[in-house]
Amino acid sequence: MADRPRLPLTERLRPNRLVQVVGNSSARAQLRAWAEAWSGGEAPARRAVVLSGPPGVGKTSAALALAADFGWSVVEMNASDARNERAIEQVAGRASITHSLVEEANSVGPHRALILLDEADSLSGRATEAARATPAPPTLREFLRGRYGSVERLNTAWGLAPKAKPVPFESWEGVPKTPGNHAWARLPSARKDLEEWRSVGRPRDNSDRGGLAAIARLVRSTRQPLVLTVNDERVLTRYSAVFRTAVVRVRFFPIRDRELSEQLATIIHHEHLDVVPGAVDAIVVRARGDLRAALNDLEAIAPLPRGPLQQAVLGTRDRTADFAALTEECLTAARYYRSIEVQDRLDATPDDLLPWIEENLPYFAPDAVHRATALDRLAVADQALVRARRFRVWGLWSYASELMTGGVGLALRDTPAPPVGHAQFPRFLAEMGGSRAVRAVRDGLARKLAHRLHLSRAKSRESLLPFLERLFEDVSDRRARVELFEVARAIVRELELTSEEVAYLTGTPLDSPRVLRLVSESGEASSSARPAERAPPPPTTPERMEAAAPDDASRKPVQRHLSDFGGR
Repeated sequence: MADRPRLPLTERLRPNRLVQVVGNSSARAQLRAWAEAWSGGEAPARRAVVLSGPPGVGKTSAALALAADFGWSVVEMNASDARNERAIEQVAGRASITHSLVEEANSVGPHRALILLDEADSLSGRATEAARATPAPPTLREFLRGRYGSVERLNTAWGLAPKAKPVPFESWEGVPKTPGNHAWARLPSARKDLEEWRSVGRPRDNSDRGGLAAIARLVRSTRQPLVLTVNDERVLTRYSAVFRTAVVRVRFFPIRDRELSEQLATIIHHEHLDVVPGAVDAIVVRARGDLRAALNDLEAIAPLPRGPLQQAVLGTRDRTADFAALTEECLTAARYYRSIEVQDRLDATPDDLLPWIEENLPYFAPDAVHRATALDRLAVADQALVRARRFRVWGLWSYASELMTGGVGLALRDTPAPPVGHAQFPRFLAEMGGSRAVRAVRDGLARKLAHRLHLSRAKSRESLLPFLERLFEDVSDRRARVELFEVARAIVRELELTSEEVAYLTGTPLDSPRVLRLVSESGEASSSARPAERAPPPPTTPERMEAAAPDDASRKPVQRHLSDFGGR
């Protein structure tokens, strides 16, 4: 029998006790104190606890370890579950009012069930928020028409023959919307189709509308300990005062580098991994206090041979892969992304994500109507970014992040769908990266012209550069006059243009004969003219100063040494 695949390190090494959770000792003490208040027979005043902090710092692991310490069972609803108002009331609400009479040896009082709602800050508040019209199940006539296509094929499949009973259908209008008590409903072939038709129910509601409202009611009425994990607790506190006064709020911070390094060293020892110390240091720097990310990096480099390759792989994170993954997800997931979630996953500004969404949105849109609606929301996000830069109101970034991710995704589709392809790197950014050298040459030319003619760089770029480009383009023509070539050569000499700048103006390769001739002849002419044009050096002695005075009376004598004025 083949070996079963091993679980990832993040699951295999999940702590079983609260003391095994890495870091955040103060937060763990507050969490234990809240749990001990449930040890008696009555529920405490604050029945819920909100664990807030960035991803990967141990919030969910601490909650599960707490339940293991106190012998509580766990009822968990994570982000992959349907967490709308109805689902929360059915699962968590039913568990919150249920008391088990089972006594356990490691628990005090009645057995408790810990209700864990993971990533509660990604839920919607109102029942009408993010709502979509749910399509009704097909009628029997629609179901049969989609399966057989024509009435004749339906009659043949069911064995309905002319002048027989049951009589065959003459048209689709004669097929009822429900089976009723018709005689053909008892035919074996018809009964099979009817069973399949009845199994086609309404689509499952995977949205999260009304989730926050259900949780707010649950906080007040629960009879079982309730734990909410969030990345940003402000989402809850802004929604209802219940999350400000009726819950215990515990803050988890990023794990310190020293604690993270010690934990990785322990794991490497127990798992018998062969990793160089330099790679461990690189993992700690990259993780930024995220233990989950550190374990994923460690597991990724462990199969590699010991040596510099392990550290080379961890040089920098693939930011392009992060942008592509988030782009594909937000264009297909049909849910809202909080701005703090986008920030944690990318560690970049919304201006960096907008080109990715703009580039890939048309390819992920199911039709033109959804594409137009999504582009409208993306345009509003772009307006928010422009106003944030212009007026320096950086709070608009949060609105732009949510609009360009969740807003666009919900405008494209009503329910989650598999990706229709891979997100592509924005062509605009690719073209900008490819033209970086050309733009550097152009900016250098504009800077020289602005300095020489006492203009701004913008005006020299807009007015003078097009003139020079047209002039040197005519010079590149073989029929160009000698006078025009002399003018171009004088410009090259006057502005001291380099070969790259001349190649840019002429639009020819750097090693073309025209560029080489302009640069070489201009350099020879300028070098030969400089000695005749250069003024004589200033005199350094009184005798030379007096001798040079009649020839250059306008030049002011320059003091070179204090001894030059000795005896005067």
